[in-house]
Amino acid sequence: MTKSNNIYINRELSWLKFNARVLQEAADENVPLIERLRFIGIFSNNLDEFFKVRYATVKRIDQAGKGGKSQLGIKASDLLKLITNTVIEHQSTSLGILSRIQKELQVENIHIIDETKIESFHHDFIKNYFHQEVSPGLVTIILNDQVELPLLKDTAAYLVVKMDLSSGANQYALLEISKTMDRFVVLPEHNGKSYIILVDDLIRYCLKDIFDIFDYTAISANMIKITRDGELDFDSDLSKSFIAKISDSVKDRQIGEPVRFVYDKTIDEDTLKYLMDKMGIDDKDSVIPGGRYHNRRDYMGFPSLGRNDLMYEKIAPLPVKGLSLNESIFNAIAKKDYMVHTPYHTFNYVVKFLREAALDPKVKTIKITIYRLAQISHVASSLINAAKNGKKVTVSIELRARFDEEANIMYAEQMQSEGVHMLFGVTGLKVHSKMCVIERQEDKKTKRYGFISTGNFNESTARIYTDFTLLTSDQRLLKDINKVFNFFEVNYKINRYKHIITSPHYTQGKIFALIDKEIENAKEGKPAFIKLKMNSMSSYKMIDKLYEASRFGVKIQMIIRGICCLVPGVEGMSENIEVISIVDKFLEHTRLYVFGNNDKPIIYISSADWMTRNIDNRVEVTCPIYDEDIKRELLDMFEIYWSDNVKARVIDQNQDNNYRTTTSSEKIRSQFKVYDYYKNQLES
Repeated sequence: MTKSNNIYINRELSWLKFNARVLQEAADENVPLIERLRFIGIFSNNLDEFFKVRYATVKRIDQAGKGGKSQLGIKASDLLKLITNTVIEHQSTSLGILSRIQKELQVENIHIIDETKIESFHHDFIKNYFHQEVSPGLVTIILNDQVELPLLKDTAAYLVVKMDLSSGANQYALLEISKTMDRFVVLPEHNGKSYIILVDDLIRYCLKDIFDIFDYTAISANMIKITRDGELDFDSDLSKSFIAKISDSVKDRQIGEPVRFVYDKTIDEDTLKYLMDKMGIDDKDSVIPGGRYHNRRDYMGFPSLGRNDLMYEKIAPLPVKGLSLNESIFNAIAKKDYMVHTPYHTFNYVVKFLREAALDPKVKTIKITIYRLAQISHVASSLINAAKNGKKVTVSIELRARFDEEANIMYAEQMQSEGVHMLFGVTGLKVHSKMCVIERQEDKKTKRYGFISTGNFNESTARIYTDFTLLTSDQRLLKDINKVFNFFEVNYKINRYKHIITSPHYTQGKIFALIDKEIENAKEGKPAFIKLKMNSMSSYKMIDKLYEASRFGVKIQMIIRGICCLVPGVEGMSENIEVISIVDKFLEHTRLYVFGNNDKPIIYISSADWMTRNIDNRVEVTCPIYDEDIKRELLDMFEIYWSDNVKARVIDQNQDNNYRTTTSSEKIRSQFKVYDYYKNQLES
């Protein structure tokens, strides 16, 4: 384990440990087979984004000659090597897991074949498929010394073809496999068996059809992939709009500096050297020998083949007790607050709320923040509908939401053209808060309704991400939320808030005050505890404060899905801190803070993890929970997650990702237990 002064775990290495937990899901024989393949895809997709962002950042630090030890806890050059070695090890593990899964699929009469295993009964289908579906979109580039190697696209998959010509010379070519092609080609069933071939192998089978004009004695094709720096660099052209600058930066990402080169380890040395020389790959880049296939992220979309028995059983989202989609949401939340916990509850409550607001003549204004929208967004269409009905609709959309910039630009332009007032963030800050406030005229007075969430208002991710959304008409909370929207319009004026906690101005101070109260209680012999659930914990300032609380005897329980730079269980520093991580069917995305307050818990939900960027560089909202029923529910949620002894891993000094055991004789799988909790709630 690499730590700075033995008190922090390096952020990048901690992230790699998280991705190893994802890989554990692919290896787990209790996970359905096709789902295990999809976890291979998630692992690979995560790794692509890691190299585009985090590895690229470390490389920039190294190239700047800064050493990086003060920022990273380790020299940047040493960290680059550690990352590369760790990734090579993880990739080797993932290939072994993939091989085992494929063998288990064969037992289920599902055969993933390559070009050497194509039977005669599939020959005509494959040839027809190639000429009809693949060949028209295949980009073939003939390489020679007179022609510069074309710029390889970020994370695109390429086959490098080597032909041994009859003349004794070598001829090289590149085949670009379009991202729009189906990666998995389902072949006709035969004798009750299903067959799938990757399009890469289908192309290999048809190489003669592509290169029939060359006189060669042997031909081979190996896959390569390059990952580029994904950071956005903005130009200073004052004549350009912010949208134009973001759009240009996204295009420039395709020509960013290479940070990782993955190649088929069976490629011959001459071909590899030829390519690396042509691409200018050097020892500052992560060069990783891989398997036959890259872009294994495509396994996230592995075809189901109608085999529901090899996938997780789909759960039907439950209704929220007391809240009906057939009745007015406004009338319901005028009486009390409701919590929607997706995917256990349906996201349709949020859409219904916005649709009702769009139609209600009493509604005058709608203000909402947007970070990542679904590809087909009912949220966006509801807002456009509202604008067409004469409502004053204000949308703060974050155009710099990483890797969703293009989609957000498209929606921003669409909404703007329909009369929605668009705000494009705050200079120097990303708007990451998830909130909406609606103003409604009731008896000649303005009353506010709204919601605050831990997650994006995205119908697609709401099916697989766990998130809390508080639906409320609490005027105290909504008055504060409205002030945040005022801050978007007038950035120089820093508002004061009575109830919510906001970044970048107040989060650290307010959280520190809450922790100090627990320390004070511990000193006085009163009950003192903190319970935290979030995605990541990497802010050294916040970690140091938790260490301080631990030294004074405050009991701290943390559920951290991803990065955790805090080192728990160290005598004299963090012996009162326990940390677990849960990786399972759904992606844990809820953020929940509980402070004991002498056994009268203070509870918050938040859009913010405890990372420097969330504390100092983003607009975040942390919202108190005042409704007693919801308070009890959230405390129950934490206890269910904390009791997990099936999918919880222990985060400790050794970072071994060992599964957690408890004294309970009952097997508790928290995500399934949460669903049962809400189901029982409806029946009671």
